[in-house]
Amino acid sequence: MMKVLFGILLVANLVLFAVMRGDLLGDGAVVVAQPALNEAKIRLLKEPAQAASLPVASSSGVSATVPSDAKEKSATVCMEWSDFSGDDLKRGSEALAKLQLGGKLSQRTVEYNIGYWVYIPPLKDKAAINQKIAQLKARGVDEYFVVQEAGEWQHAISLGVFKSEEAAQKFLESLAAKEIRSAKIGERASKLKATVFVFNALDGQTADRLAGLQKDFPASELKKVACH
Repeated sequence: MMKVLFGILLVANLVLFAVMRGDLLGDGAVVVAQPALNEAKIRLLKEPAQAASLPVASSSGVSATVPSDAKEKSATVCMEWSDFSGDDLKRGSEALAKLQLGGKLSQRTVEYNIGYWVYIPPLKDKAAINQKIAQLKARGVDEYFVVQEAGEWQHAISLGVFKSEEAAQKFLESLAAKEIRSAKIGERASKLKATVFVFNALDGQTADRLAGLQKDFPASELKKVACH
């Protein structure tokens, strides 16, 4: 009897529980249990890779492209400056020393079979020579050579030798401006040596400075040459 009663109460409780559950969930609701998470299989996804950087747009709206090597080599030139001897060689060397060209400057010697010289005709004795030299120095001429060898030109005073008659004439005119009027031009059948300055890989600014210096040496020639 007790077993029958216990069975009836159990069925009644089940029915009541079913009714109450239906009221809480609403009509037609179905509960689906979520499976437990398997932590061993959980992994964090990486953030999407950032897009490649885009070219920077210029103020005009056009993409600017930067060259791989922005520094371009400046154009260089090679030059020769000729011909120098005597006082001009000394002055030219001093002027070039101020440019501090180092290994970019070299020089070579050229030789001509015939040339011209500017000279003061032979003087009678040593006293006359000393007097003339004193006059030359007083008027700013420090480059000279007294011919000592016996012969036609002994005791003449050489003031300079030149490749061309034109260059000798210009020098003679410069002496006349210093009131040295006893000098003459003569052709000299001998070897004339002169110095040529050679410049390698000069930048434009230095080449311009050389052109400025050349104006102080009107008898000289400054020209561009092929680089070696």
